[in-house]
Amino acid sequence: MKIFNKPVVLTAILVAALALTSAPRAAAQTGTISGQILDINAKPWVGLTIQATSDQGAKSTAKTDNDGKYSIPGLRPGVYMVMIAAFPPPNDKQQPYDLAKVKVESAGEAKADANFKDILAKQPAAAEQVKKNEEAKAKFEGMKAHFSAGNAILEQEKAAKTELQNAKGDQRDAAKQKLMDLSDQAAKEYKAAQESAGEKDPNVHLLWAKLGEAYDTAGRNDEAAQAYQQAVTAKPDVPGYYNNLGNVLARAGKIDEAKAAYTKSAELDPANAATAWRNFGISLYNANRLGDAVEPLQKSAELDPKNSQTWYLLGASLVYKMTIKKVGDKQVPEFAPGTIEAYQKAIELDPNGTYGQQAKAGLEQLQQMAPGIDLKVNVKKKKS
Repeated sequence: MKIFNKPVVLTAILVAALALTSAPRAAAQTGTISGQILDINAKPWVGLTIQATSDQGAKSTAKTDNDGKYSIPGLRPGVYMVMIAAFPPPNDKQQPYDLAKVKVESAGEAKADANFKDILAKQPAAAEQVKKNEEAKAKFEGMKAHFSAGNAILEQEKAAKTELQNAKGDQRDAAKQKLMDLSDQAAKEYKAAQESAGEKDPNVHLLWAKLGEAYDTAGRNDEAAQAYQQAVTAKPDVPGYYNNLGNVLARAGKIDEAKAAYTKSAELDPANAATAWRNFGISLYNANRLGDAVEPLQKSAELDPKNSQTWYLLGASLVYKMTIKKVGDKQVPEFAPGTIEAYQKAIELDPNGTYGQQAKAGLEQLQQMAPGIDLKVNVKKKKS
């Protein structure tokens, strides 16, 4: 009787068992879903996300290529719901659309095509809605093109305004005409953008504001005021629109209306109220209405006491309120309360800067007008 070596036998058995368990299984057969999607003009619809969902809930996706075609391979046999899960811009907010329910077989290819031109032809209501969407899209693109053109011209207009400010006497007429021409061109583009957008477009307030800026840059106060007022009417919660409206009204000498506009701007944006009142003061100052500029500049100084420009302009404006009194046989100037203090404050805040230096010059002029008055500048020393 032959005696077997037990370890050798066991090893052989284990090797055989491993060989059996390691034997490759036949690969499961899968199928594919493919198709082509055409848009409402029967042209390839590029960039659609196509999703196939099995009856077990498994999802697979693909995107349509430049020919509107897609392919979703590696699908287990079964029934699938095929849908457009996502649309590319500008239709990206559109709801998903069910294409078809198809059966996938082993090594087979199921088709799910769609031609939306034909689909819409069979659905008049849907076709009408798509038509309206296309018209709205065309209007938006037209508005966008005119708006961009207006912005480009407005930048040229701003450069032309700087040229006019720096132009010499014999160049001023040509520079002014250039500024007006560019203003007209920019306004034409913004008006065209408004026509494309329509009255109910949510962007109409911005178009009015930019039209106002085109007129404002050229110093066309009445036209600018009308445009800014339309911007305010279209969107009454934007403080900047009231501020711009106040600027042109102040330059036009409509002080009460300007004050109302700046007040509204300050109310809507309390954090920048000091800026609103300072802008009011600057507009009046530049229009040589120094007496009227005092009140808004005082309000700005109260809200923001560390702005050297405000204090300098306040001092210069208060000089306008100077009176003359007779002392003996002499006419002696009497400065309005706060005049010297405003200049001193500007120097204190900006001793070596533009407004500090202008304030010093202002004090020197006061000294010439009234020799002997106390114009001591109290400049606080900085902490080391």
